[in-house]
Amino acid sequence: MVITFPNLLTLLRILAVPFFAIAVWYGHTVDACILFVAAGLTDVLDGYLARRFNQKSALGAILDPAADKLLITTAFILLAFPHEARELCVVRIPPWVTILAISRDVVIALAALLAYDPVDPNKFKPSILGKLTTFVELLAISLSLLMNALGPKPYYRFVVPWVYYLMAVMVLASGIHYFFRTTSGINADPS
Repeated sequence: MVITFPNLLTLLRILAVPFFAIAVWYGHTVDACILFVAAGLTDVLDGYLARRFNQKSALGAILDPAADKLLITTAFILLAFPHEARELCVVRIPPWVTILAISRDVVIALAALLAYDPVDPNKFKPSILGKLTTFVELLAISLSLLMNALGPKPYYRFVVPWVYYLMAVMVLASGIHYFFRTTSGINADPS
């Protein structure tokens, strides 16, 4: 197993998750924003470097999405459910949206395990709809973090709910899409 520079960036992103969680938990909203943005930048950078310098690896193919899901799931849980700094949070992600998003990820992970083919490990690639859903999830988390860092503003009540509704629709649509895509591959006639 070769550790590439993009893989090191991914490992840094994984190591940043506990610090991000601590910042959110204790209401250090600016620090949480900075860590989330830095993690996002390392995600973009490691992908670019892996493609640009032909440093794609099997380890990176596993670590990169795992790092993303770890960060996103941590953010969802901490921004939705009660914790130490709840009274400091101006904007909370609705728990029902968090439950939908995490449930979708669990179903997709199980489907990926079922669809895994050692002959063709690229068989279960993310779809455009899945990537758009991840983008909307990141947008919702980023807006929540930013609005908490900036403090209360009157226009939040007009902007915020729509982001979460959009995210819920995208989560459901991509979850259904992945389900049908995966089950059609599992039920296909092997001959």
